[in-house]
Amino acid sequence: IDGFNKVGVPILALLALLTAAVYAIDFAAGSFGARHLGASRRAVWGAALGAIVGILFGLPGIVLGPFAGAVLGEYTVRRKLGEAGRAGAGAWLGLVLAAALKIALVFAMIGFFALAFAL
Repeated sequence: IDGFNKVGVPILALLALLTAAVYAIDFAAGSFGARHLGASRRAVWGAALGAIVGILFGLPGIVLGPFAGAVLGEYTVRRKLGEAGRAGAGAWLGLVLAAALKIALVFAMIGFFALAFAL
């Protein structure tokens, strides 16, 4: 509308960088949560793979993918459903914390845009 006079290349580059950070947080969240609760390496990889596959199934896949991946990965190592469930809970907890961080980043992006437009 204004020919990029107010919101120029620096602000757009910053917004692009923050957008990339949101995607990176999405992929790392489930595996971080699983690792934090002492899950095996397979559970961490399962959570990451579950997050990637879950994206294909929309919101239910995004919520359940890391959990299911971590549970399956941990179950292949220890064959104990309780420990596998704990790894899945860690993946889900990581997902919830990542959602809070992503919401904060979205508000920061809105704030940077509004500030650039106001000046």
